[in-house]
Amino acid sequence: MTDAQVSMTPEKMAKLEELLHRQEIYDCLVRFSRGIDRFDREVFLSAFHEDAQISAGIFVGDPVSLYEWAQSMHSEGQAATQHNLLNHSCDIDGDIAHSETYYLYVGRNRDDTNWMAGGRYIDRLEYRAGQWKIAFRNNAIEWSGTVPTMDIPFADVADLPLNGVPSRDVNDPSYQRPLLNRRQPFIPGN
Repeated sequence: MTDAQVSMTPEKMAKLEELLHRQEIYDCLVRFSRGIDRFDREVFLSAFHEDAQISAGIFVGDPVSLYEWAQSMHSEGQAATQHNLLNHSCDIDGDIAHSETYYLYVGRNRDDTNWMAGGRYIDRLEYRAGQWKIAFRNNAIEWSGTVPTMDIPFADVADLPLNGVPSRDVNDPSYQRPLLNRRQPFIPGN
């Protein structure tokens, strides 16, 4: 037996189990963000129980309706979006967890302005059939505004698209398997 095996007390096992649950909860929240930014309906919906309720701005309803509404709004209004997750706290009590996750939303509007908003996702998650998913979400929007646009840095680099061009579907480089470099080595200044 190793020292690690000898020192694995019931208290440490309980803490390890709690950490695994916390990671599964955070992974669930990431699926929501990735799903809407990539317009990946399946990934988006995998963050919610089918009977979940969501309150987000003017929207109050179920996950399927939220995806359809948000996808349409972002498709018509923005060329790109990023739903960034920041500070995250989570209280787990059996099969129910309550979490608060700060977010920073940024969207490149179709009129070439940038829209930013910040707030918190306040969620009740439930552990059902071996999975943590959102049962109720309250989107607490705390601020919003537009900021001036500048050119995307390095957009004029000729071979930049060889490793993939960002897109809001399964053609995005994040879906490439295996992920490989297709650009030639180049070190600026050499």
